[in-house]
Amino acid sequence: MPDAVVIGAGPNGLVAANVLVDAGWSVEVLEAQPEPGGAVRSDRGVHPDYISDLFSAFYPLAAASPVLARLDLAAEGLRWSHALSVLAHPLLDGRCAVLERRVEETAAGLGEFAAADADVWQNMYRTWAHVGPDLVQALFTPFPPVRAGLRLAVRLRAAGGLRLARKLVLPVRRLGEEEFAGEGGRLLLAGNALHADLSPEAAGSGGFGWLMSMLGQSHGFPVPVGGSGALTEALVSRFRGRGGVLRCGERVACVVVRGGTAVAVRTEGGETIAARRAVLADTSAPALYRDLVGEEHLPSRLLRDLERFQWDFATFKVDWALSAPAPWTAPRAAGAGTVHVADGVDGLTRFASQIAMNQVPDEPFALFGQMTTADPSRSPAGTESAWAYTHVPQHVTSDAGPDGITGSWDTREQEAMADRIEAQVERFAPGFRTRILARRILAPTTLQAMDENLHNGAINNGTTALHQQAVFRPTPGTGRPETPVKGLYLASAAAHPGGGVHGAPGANAARAALRGHGLHAPLHRAQRI
Repeated sequence: MPDAVVIGAGPNGLVAANVLVDAGWSVEVLEAQPEPGGAVRSDRGVHPDYISDLFSAFYPLAAASPVLARLDLAAEGLRWSHALSVLAHPLLDGRCAVLERRVEETAAGLGEFAAADADVWQNMYRTWAHVGPDLVQALFTPFPPVRAGLRLAVRLRAAGGLRLARKLVLPVRRLGEEEFAGEGGRLLLAGNALHADLSPEAAGSGGFGWLMSMLGQSHGFPVPVGGSGALTEALVSRFRGRGGVLRCGERVACVVVRGGTAVAVRTEGGETIAARRAVLADTSAPALYRDLVGEEHLPSRLLRDLERFQWDFATFKVDWALSAPAPWTAPRAAGAGTVHVADGVDGLTRFASQIAMNQVPDEPFALFGQMTTADPSRSPAGTESAWAYTHVPQHVTSDAGPDGITGSWDTREQEAMADRIEAQVERFAPGFRTRILARRILAPTTLQAMDENLHNGAINNGTTALHQQAVFRPTPGTGRPETPVKGLYLASAAAHPGGGVHGAPGANAARAALRGHGLHAPLHRAQRI
């Protein structure tokens, strides 16, 4: 009988398992899919000579995460690679806002849009350098982040206090307009904000856009050498090397609850695996409570709150094997790992507004990944392993484009949406389509079939909007991984602090389980400060 059973071998489940084995617990991880990794996997499914990331690809939050630093995955062979530039947002007239690796170079580029904006970016980064480390620590600490929060409060006061706090809750459109005279800085903030399901007019989108932009400036958008699966391989190797057990192809059907306590899990094959101390679930909140636990073991208030749980946008992704890099009209986009493809901030607003009206966008905002540019091992020299994803509504009521897409995502609709994304890229990189050797389409339904946590392609396990963050995540409560069932902990991105590959929800759940037995996880030095 293991001390703990972890449901799901995504990054948070594997981080939780590693934290527990470090504390001396015996741990068994059960994964429904044939292989571990959740949304951190890669393959050669598009073309045998090209490595493609199936889901997530760039990892600024992993680079900044004290949780992952504690695991020392370099000792397991994990190596990181960077593109020459972090990200770019080209415009149709050939201008391009670029987040460079060095702050001085980013500032100089933004100064070409408006001379004063060079100093604005430098000042913005100086503020980040002052508060960023404590802010990251507070975000990745179990809620409430008492010690980290106190340190952050001191830093915030020195950095402008309420004025800085006001900036962080602004919509990103307003923040960009207040800070930058030219379009370049506004594009970087707004494009980064829309990595989440936030519109440029949403409260708090300014803070998220600022956070992602500053993380990109300080840590870059690194990728694992050899594919995102290398990150999963490192987590699995570390876990198994410390005696952990990982079983794939084992779908958990239910959590066994006796006397209000989680005591075991039962697989679809009928096997019951008892847990001596805890069960940790790297699953969505609705799946854990409604499907695995059952309403009879839960308070009625939680069940009512789950009816208001909001998923983030659905996702549609296309992978390509390209014979040569994308021929951007804006030459500076060529060296960036990530390219934001949209007609400026207004194009982002139009895109988000169509999704808000449950329409499939006619000119989708595409996040375009140039993976060979970021990691030359991904495909033969002179070629590009690339992908783009965009968002669509969870529930489609109409199509803003000409194809009559209904959200059934049958073959015709998948092909039409993939063609629409390619047409959008073609506007900024004429001749792009002539370089496509092969493509793979991952529709919302496909993404969910490959990872059940990606509900209809929702990549953040619930909206990033303010009303479902901190004490409101996943439902109003404490913002902590404990559940109403004793010994059961929510260890996925459905818990605080939410989406992104950083391991904090898994680590927080593991520490909560250890505290429940009077134990504490060893802390990395960065977490003791």
